[in-house]
Amino acid sequence: MKIRKGTPQDMPAVLELIKELAHFEKEPDAVVVTIDELIQDGFGTNPLFNTFVAEQNDEIIGMALFYYRYSTWKGKTIHLEDLIVKESMRGTGAGGALYKEVIAFAKSQNVRRVEWVVLDWNQHAIDFYKRSGATVFNDWLTVQMDEEGITQFTLNL
Repeated sequence: MKIRKGTPQDMPAVLELIKELAHFEKEPDAVVVTIDELIQDGFGTNPLFNTFVAEQNDEIIGMALFYYRYSTWKGKTIHLEDLIVKESMRGTGAGGALYKEVIAFAKSQNVRRVEWVVLDWNQHAIDFYKRSGATVFNDWLTVQMDEEGITQFTLNL
């Protein structure tokens, strides 16, 4: 198995992993992003994200997708949006290898924090993150406004 930077040619496999993650997170119909959007947004003039992929026997078995953020308290940070390994390949060390690659990349970029979210019922992941030295906060709530909410809000401006 090897971990490498993702390429535009990897995006069909990345999208399949995103869909697998959505199914795992009990949101199988939530994915609307397309391969073309992933290619444009990740590899266009102003890339919005980076990826690492785990590859074994010329097959992509996992991926990590992340991007820069800016904290008014810390400065440059990285947000790890998703880390997923194919269900059939879990337990092979691919997830840990991808995680290490993202953290090592963050260190090389001199960021002051890497952050991500985890579902409160995903105890396996929570335990892994705690063992790695990460802090899992219980007092911060994730807030989102979806496309419909954005539309409704702007109609009322």
